[in-house]
Amino acid sequence: MSDGHTPSGGSARLNTGVAHNARVWNYWIGGKDNYEVDQQVGEQVAGMFPIIRDIARADREFLGRAVAHVAGQRGVRQFLDIGTGLPTADNTHEIAQRIAPESRIVYVDNDPIVLVHARTLLTGTRDGVTAYIDADVHDADAIVERAGETLDFTEPVAVMMLGILNFVLDYDRARDIVRRVMAAVPSGSLLVLTHPTFDAELGGEGQIPAMKFWNENATPPITARSGEDIAAFFEGLELLEPGMVSCAQWRADGSPAPVPQYGAVAVKP
Repeated sequence: MSDGHTPSGGSARLNTGVAHNARVWNYWIGGKDNYEVDQQVGEQVAGMFPIIRDIARADREFLGRAVAHVAGQRGVRQFLDIGTGLPTADNTHEIAQRIAPESRIVYVDNDPIVLVHARTLLTGTRDGVTAYIDADVHDADAIVERAGETLDFTEPVAVMMLGILNFVLDYDRARDIVRRVMAAVPSGSLLVLTHPTFDAELGGEGQIPAMKFWNENATPPITARSGEDIAAFFEGLELLEPGMVSCAQWRADGSPAPVPQYGAVAVKP
């Protein structure tokens, strides 16, 4: 399914009578920022597709490993996290600023509940900066323009798109969003991305009926894609080892079981 991220425009305005992705995802990972309707839809989806909670956990753990690598091994000090979702433990800024307190993080989301929590919880270190933009993923140019008020686009930026492009239903538009954002950042910048798949080799067939139920009963609508289509988001970039794999297995300790959500980190040459 998703990653607790909220991209749509007017339909994302606060409506507690309809299940919303950011809140359902929060429910799946054990959070408290959700309503009964979110719990009901979350349970129904989990009944249809039990691995969804594993995907939710694997995606959060991927975020932790990826940010630690980008900040620790690659020395990047700027993060543009598009599709923040509801804050939980170990968000992007907490991981990055633990490694490098001077790190600058800009979060992007447009769910009013996310906005409220972001303002109260996403406070960073004294040496760094943690900012929040209320913007729609579909408006890449506006995101870049406003992020430029906090980030220095002459220095490398890690662009985080975890479980967000699955809400951009038009594939060509999703690819264009990635191209526009990555065109704005310099050489040495990175794209950190996860995306749900229906590929059978990762056990993704169950995504299709679960997403159909989701789209009939919750907001915003969502889509899974093939590994081939997801790989094309990295066109022109150089994938870091181990390439694009199940996000559960990207640089993970041991041999965790795969989940039907691809994850990868790639650098802009």
